[in-house]
Amino acid sequence: MARRHVRSNLRRPYRGPVTDINVAPFVDVMLVLVIIFMVAAPLLNIGVPVDLPKATLKPLNENQDPLVITVNSMGNIYIQEAEVPENALVARLQALTQANKDLRIFVRGDQNINYGRVIEVMGMISRAGFYKVALIAEAPIPKERVR
Repeated sequence: MARRHVRSNLRRPYRGPVTDINVAPFVDVMLVLVIIFMVAAPLLNIGVPVDLPKATLKPLNENQDPLVITVNSMGNIYIQEAEVPENALVARLQALTQANKDLRIFVRGDQNINYGRVIEVMGMISRAGFYKVALIAEAPIPKERVR
């Protein structure tokens, strides 16, 4: 006579819901977000969009973040991203810098604007006592070598 295996109806005791958190999907999402931000960060541009002229100068190495003043193609003046009336430029600069005359100020001017307008703005800044004023230009795109 063959022997049959009889299964018992014994079950494991109930231990409650599983409380472990699976962090693998969370880590995957975080890594994707980090990659997206790493790719997108260099594409972000500060301030008002202007078409900067090209220049072949070496970039300045500064430890301190400069204050950026922009003159757009319409001749409007911006400090960082905020538009400022021409007659309030000096007062706003002194308020923002707390009269720190050693702060470096960069002036960005659209290449389609009259050069005299950019010089006017730089003159206003210099007359206010700020002497570390510099122009910003884009580096030219290198031309491919002809073989």
